[in-house]
This record gives sequence, C-alpha cells and structure tokens, in this order.
Amino acid sequence: MIQSIDFTVAIPTYNGASRLPELLEQLRNQLETENISWEIIVVDNNSTDDTAKLIKNYQKNWQFSYPLKYYFEPQQGAAYARKKAVTEAKGELIGFLDDDNYPLSNWVATAYNFGKKYPQAGAYGSQIHPDWEVQPPENFKRIAPFLAITERGDLPLLYEPKRKLLPPSAGLVIRRKVWLESVPNQPILTGRIPGNMLTSEDLEMLLYIQKRGWEVWYNPEMEVYHKITSNRLQKDYLIPFFRGIGLSRYVTRMINVQPCHKPIVFFAYIINDLRKILLHIITHGNKLQSDLVAACEMQLFLSSFISPFYLCINGYLKTNK
Repeated sequence: MIQSIDFTVAIPTYNGASRLPELLEQLRNQLETENISWEIIVVDNNSTDDTAKLIKNYQKNWQFSYPLKYYFEPQQGAAYARKKAVTEAKGELIGFLDDDNYPLSNWVATAYNFGKKYPQAGAYGSQIHPDWEVQPPENFKRIAPFLAITERGDLPLLYEPKRKLLPPSAGLVIRRKVWLESVPNQPILTGRIPGNMLTSEDLEMLLYIQKRGWEVWYNPEMEVYHKITSNRLQKDYLIPFFRGIGLSRYVTRMINVQPCHKPIVFFAYIINDLRKILLHIITHGNKLQSDLVAACEMQLFLSSFISPFYLCINGYLKTNK
C-alpha cells in the first residue's frame, strides 16, 4: 500500500547548485516531523550549472524517511517551475522555498499544523527575515518588501482582498487542490527569465486563489531567512527588477475586476499613476540620480503607468484557458 503524503517541500531552482546544499541541510535538520509524512522535490528550471548532478549525488546517499526527488522543467520561468512542482507533488499541502531561503528547524511542522488549523486557508505565507550580504542604505526599508522580506508582526494575519496586499512565493504554502481548481493552466505572467524581468507571477496565482473565495494568511511562526547577495542591491539589478514589477501590474490589478467595470478602473489607475509620478518628481526630483531607492520607486510608478500598453503591444493580454 502506497503511503499518502501530508506535505511537500517544493524547491524551484535555476542554477542553484551553490545555494542548494545549505537549504538541504536546513531541511535535513527539521524537528517535530515524526508524525508527518513529507517529501522534498527539487524542480530544476532548465539550469546550466551542476544542479542535476548535485541532487543525484545527494540521492545516492539519502538515508531519511522522507524522499528527495528531482524533476526537470525545460520551460523557463518560475510559474512553469511551480506548475511542475504542483503536478508532481504528492502532498495535500505544498510549501515553496526558493534556493536562497533558509527555514528554521520547525518550519515544516509549523507549516503543516497551520494548514490543519485553518482549513479555509488556500495559501499562507511565512515571516521572512533578510540575511544581507552587505547592509543596504538606511532608507531601503521603503522598498524592502519587494525583495520578499515579510515581517508583519507576531500574530497570524488574514490578507483582506480589499487591501491588495499578498505574500511572496518564498516560504508560501498552498493547498494542492486549491491551486488545481483556481489557477489557470496558462498564466499571463511567467516570471523573470534572462532578457525579460517581467514578474509578479506569484501575485497572479494568489489573486486567482482569493477570487475563488479561499483565504490567504500570514503565519509568523513559519520563519525563513532570505539570503540577499550584494549584487541585488546594485542599480543594474534593482532598476530592471522594479521595471518588471511595474510592467506586470495591469494583469494583477484587473484579475478581480468585473469586465463591465474595467474601463472605469483602467482610467482610475492611469490617473492615480500619473499623480504618483508627479508627486514623486516634486518630492524627490533633485535626488533621482543619486538616491537609489527614489530611483527604484520612480521606475515602479512609470512602469505601472505604461503596463497596460506594454502588455497589449507585446501580446500578453490573451485569454487564459
């Protein structure tokens, strides 16, 4: 008789051979999982490094009750890697960890128990602390949440749809059946790939889950440390990163809008984005070249403004199936 699986830890990775050993070590040291049937699956999203070889070497010497599995997803993009993980996962709950996310030793047990306690939670996110390789500028906290840093207090928090705030995919747990019944087979946003920083694929997925009436929660007891390397604090990384977030926004803004209301909402967002741009120029205009945080914010506002036009011209706004 095949044993049912309670929980799947899914690790989508692209060229993560240097980062995965530390994460796997954290997972091998999980506590209080004796009564949980769980598995680890690594989804290699078309890596060009030694990721496949690394995992196969781990598998040869794997002597734990929970299996370590490897899958290859050739279609580039985090959305495709997560979809592959959902397809292959055997757990009723799937906890996603990026290859630079390092959970505390009670993460699996805490994540599993939260799902049992809150059956209406279709998805729930972790408390994510930054592990900076170098200290960011003092004003960086204004944009830090965009780097999957989520510190929203020490009590569970229900994300209200009207607040338009949702957790990142790092440290996120979803119910497999909820994903399968809620998320389109072909999303519009597929995640950053070389040459294209269009992002927010995780936000699109969660909005569809909310649209189906499932709750989305923040669970502070699921703690993860996100290692943020120095290159992610450089202008060459951050400006394209915020451009990608902004260019994606028309998709995420419109998911829960009734078709008859879309023209009105479209113009309301256009006017509000223009207001933000003008206010930002008035407030920070003389610092946009010297203040990296202000420059990132300006890029976000500008890209949000042009998002519907960019997506339409580039053929993204096609009907999902």
